[in-house]
Amino acid sequence: MSVFTKFGRVKRSHILSQRGKSFLQAPWAGGIVLIVCVIIAMLLANLPATADLYHHMLHMELGLTIDGKFFPEGMNLEKFINDGLMVIFFFTVGLEIRREISHGQLSTPKKAILPVVAALGGMLVPALIYASFNAGTEVSNGWGIPTATDIAFAIGIMSLLGDRVPISLKVFLTALAVADDLGAIFVIALFYGETPDMLLLGIALLIMVGIYFMRRLGEFRMMAYLVPACVVWILFYYSGVHATISGVAMAMLIPTKPRYSRSYYLHKADIIEQGIKDADQIEDANEAEESRLYYLRRMKQISDGAQGMSHRMEHLLMPYVNFIIMPIFALGNAGVHIPSAEYFNIFQYAPEVGSIGMGIFFGLVLGKPLGISLFSYLAVKFGIAEKPAGATWMMLLAVACLGGIGFTMSIFVDNLAFDKATHQDFIDMGKIAILMASATAAVLGSIIIMLEARSESRKAKN
Repeated sequence: MSVFTKFGRVKRSHILSQRGKSFLQAPWAGGIVLIVCVIIAMLLANLPATADLYHHMLHMELGLTIDGKFFPEGMNLEKFINDGLMVIFFFTVGLEIRREISHGQLSTPKKAILPVVAALGGMLVPALIYASFNAGTEVSNGWGIPTATDIAFAIGIMSLLGDRVPISLKVFLTALAVADDLGAIFVIALFYGETPDMLLLGIALLIMVGIYFMRRLGEFRMMAYLVPACVVWILFYYSGVHATISGVAMAMLIPTKPRYSRSYYLHKADIIEQGIKDADQIEDANEAEESRLYYLRRMKQISDGAQGMSHRMEHLLMPYVNFIIMPIFALGNAGVHIPSAEYFNIFQYAPEVGSIGMGIFFGLVLGKPLGISLFSYLAVKFGIAEKPAGATWMMLLAVACLGGIGFTMSIFVDNLAFDKATHQDFIDMGKIAILMASATAAVLGSIIIMLEARSESRKAKN
């Protein structure tokens, strides 16, 4: 093999590596991976060769047998995904909410009022639309399904549209989605949990109070928070409150304040820089390298300590959440068995049963943009908020349509709304409606954004 062939292979490998990194860093990449996983899950659940294996694997028991008892009780692969891995997803959501409340778009009343009011409208109107189809029926408990927005998908679609969307509206949708996630968490905690075991819940709350005071005393070691978080998750799991809520609760207790002040960091950085320069003067090559590595390790420690633990955890977990946990969630939850083409007819209605499909579809596709736009308009009209700079009301409506992409959160609530043992068909119909509504909302929002951007461009030229 020639040197040039080897060089060519190395170069191609480097290019592929760089392209892979670029893909993973793109804001729309997570959405693409999720779509692929949805398609794979649907195929696995419906192809004759894989359908039985797929469903068998989801119900496969996971855990440990301790003194003849299975731990955690009732845990299988599906529950491990929804009650275990998704805790990390909700923990990351909690860190994001904490960041926005601490020093982001929800940090002051002036910044927070419009996205919070818009998020409230984006939850109330879809819930009312769902209730209008299903009040008093077997499926009335599903009103929370169309109230959620999938932040990853919505922002991913918007990023694909580039500069057609004003920066102010991108910030608005991000803050709205964060506020919407917070609302969805409250809905899950208040309406979709079992009757809690107050003793276990009380112990969990006492541990969290202890963690709060530990943080106030200046504890900055990461393991001091992660170990109690695992205990709190177990207590929540057995208490009846949905275990994922423990992830959000613990995220709120993670320190945002860095261990080292800016002045301390700069002082230490100067000392370390001088240490590296001194290492370059050492004649012994091995001793010089050891000295340089020591100072580089110290620089990493100081740099880590100059960032808040919450910030470090969020950036550490985000790639795993976007490219491992959420795709696994999609693989485990989007695999709906379709017995016939009639299953796609989500617009069926019966007075005694209602219509899950219509409630979810119209709740997400119509209710979300209507609620977000109407509440935003009223907030601006009554002078309690300001319209995003450089945005038209039509463009805000278009961005609000992207709020109708429910997917992850909506599927999660769909799993909680109905009893799997007796109403698996309701859950499956809900998932199909969520997928169809999310796709429709993405396409509708994208088309309106492109048309409005073209119209604004023409006006600017004239």
